[in-house]
Amino acid sequence: MQAYRAAILRFAEDQSAVYEQDGLLVIGADAAGRQVVRAVGAYADLVQQHAGVETVHLPGRIIAPGFIDLHIHFPQVDVIGSPAPGLLPWLENYTFPQEAKFADDAHAQALASFFLDELLRHGVTTPLAFATSHPASVNALMGQAQQRGLRLIAGKVLQDRHSPDGVRDNTEQSLIDTESLIARWHGLGRLGYAITPRFAPSCSQAQLRGAGELAARYPDVWIQSHVAENLDEVKWARELFPSSRSYLSVYDDFGLMRERAIYAHCIHFDDDDRRLMRATGAAAAVSPTSNLFLGSGFFDYEGAQRIGFKYGLASDVGGGTSFSPFHTMLAAYYVGREGQTKPGISLSPQNLWWQHTAGAAQALGLKGVIGNLQPGCEADFVVLNPAATPLLARKTAQAASLDELLFSLIVLGDDRVIDRVFVGGTSGALAAGEIVEVSNDNDPS
Repeated sequence: MQAYRAAILRFAEDQSAVYEQDGLLVIGADAAGRQVVRAVGAYADLVQQHAGVETVHLPGRIIAPGFIDLHIHFPQVDVIGSPAPGLLPWLENYTFPQEAKFADDAHAQALASFFLDELLRHGVTTPLAFATSHPASVNALMGQAQQRGLRLIAGKVLQDRHSPDGVRDNTEQSLIDTESLIARWHGLGRLGYAITPRFAPSCSQAQLRGAGELAARYPDVWIQSHVAENLDEVKWARELFPSSRSYLSVYDDFGLMRERAIYAHCIHFDDDDRRLMRATGAAAAVSPTSNLFLGSGFFDYEGAQRIGFKYGLASDVGGGTSFSPFHTMLAAYYVGREGQTKPGISLSPQNLWWQHTAGAAQALGLKGVIGNLQPGCEADFVVLNPAATPLLARKTAQAASLDELLFSLIVLGDDRVIDRVFVGGTSGALAAGEIVEVSNDNDPS
């Protein structure tokens, strides 16, 4: 076993944060050989029973769960910051040309390596990712993640119509490829597969029907797509699927709404849509930086909380403007304050952090597995430096409560706050300037 002494942030069943100013996190192998949290709590309460366990002391640091990104496009790294008047022209002018390059395996491998390194640099230890319509893009991403021991869920995009040459796939072959990729990667190590219709307008009825049949045949795989992001897109979906009650209902009509189904955006919903999310167990990937950047609209937190369906936070790179969970949490705060159809709600710092960790894990059906530091959770965690910049150090030093501390990190934080990232209990080199003391005696003094 290995122990780490620092301030520790984790989450209780009621979604509230549990914070130990001087805590101890003990990790070790479970019966299956996974590195998991064996004990966590106040250092003074745990030190005696773990005497003899090597302890790494990280004074001035905070240990927190690794972040989970519920929706991100691996092939869109080079699309970030591309100007466009809205979603559909942005796809046509920037996204599809970039994604066409992933027919080249060398390009896919290089971008996969950069993409995963960038996620880890920002403290994201589990992404739910779109690849492209090319099977090689999935193989590149899964292979690179496996080498890093990363928990990753991803899938080949399905898009057999209303898509340009280079990214449009063949209906029958796309379903054959999807099933082959499930067989190759799903459940291998820490990898999972997601059946991935790009969005309903890009898929024929035959392709959506086939995706639904695969979802029924493989109930433990994930499903991911987009829905109700943009008003023009909503109108288009209704024209293409006139027999469906709503855009969201299209997916339900084809058997694509269930537990482990994650739908990005979910902005232009009515209460019937929200009730459908709740009834099926599907979850929303809230993507505030993308929605603000593309002018798509605002996720209705009030409606989601009133009806009661699952959701969590996502970067949506490359429509999203940053890999940073801090930037995403801050954008979500703005949306909660200003973007509601009813008077704005104030999302607490604890709730914002929960949406990007334990809440996102719940949305994925992985509660108690990732996104938290309770006993039994996999040992994916980050070491945060609350004094990473002069302004942040000045602000956090004055924090009179946990909410003030977390909010300072959300507002002023970026990748510089991430000192060290642990994936499956192991990490890379220490960040420059990190102070570490290692002992074997656990001397409480």
